[in-house]
Amino acid sequence: MRYFAELCYRGTRYVGWQRQESPKPSVQIIVENALSTILARSIDVTGCGRTDAGVHAKEYYLHFDFEGEFPEGFLSRLNKFLPPDIAFRRFFPVQPDAHARFDAFERSYEYYVSLSKNPFSTDLAYFFPFRRRLDFGKMEEAARLLLDYDTFFPFCKSNTDDTSMRCDLQRAEWRHDPDNDRMVFYITSNRFLRGMVRLIVGMCLNVGMDEVSLEEIKEAMDQQTRFAKSWSVPPEGLYLTGVKYPEAL
Repeated sequence: MRYFAELCYRGTRYVGWQRQESPKPSVQIIVENALSTILARSIDVTGCGRTDAGVHAKEYYLHFDFEGEFPEGFLSRLNKFLPPDIAFRRFFPVQPDAHARFDAFERSYEYYVSLSKNPFSTDLAYFFPFRRRLDFGKMEEAARLLLDYDTFFPFCKSNTDDTSMRCDLQRAEWRHDPDNDRMVFYITSNRFLRGMVRLIVGMCLNVGMDEVSLEEIKEAMDQQTRFAKSWSVPPEGLYLTGVKYPEAL
């Protein structure tokens, strides 16, 4: 039987989702060890995608194969076994060929920019101390500009294994959240390139500070060349917030 699981995690102390050689743990290793312990057999999981070190997930999916009965109180026991920064929400059976990564047709991210220093959002939002320099209108315009394109080479990290730069971008917008004194960037696409969201946020902040012009952004996107001034913002403000699958999964 193949199962999907929905979980969430705070990525602060992890090297990212993916299993890798590092003195710091990955979310995948912690999850696989917990499942293998509770189910009393080796469990390998496949995630819906990678998240970088320090990036969080409010909604994440994985799949794994398991023959047998889940023990009584499985979900509760699993969450008790896991550290406080990882939590499973549900498990459900799917078709034998269902795939957590390749069957996903839409993914959404949010990036939080705190405009005032707040010790209670440390590692959960990027504190930006230059709010007076920002032109929020220009940032909104820069985000809207991206919706005119379907290829995003300027927003892909170098040395990537991405073979295509094409993305079907469906949402890219900023919202000001005055109650929490922060800005939030929302973006949705069928797929994302490596480092894409953090590079887009950095571009918008550069435009907002007049460090880069909208004309420069348009020229780079038209020609699919890298920006003269590129900025990948820190990971702590980034959250994977939604993944959509076909109903017939």
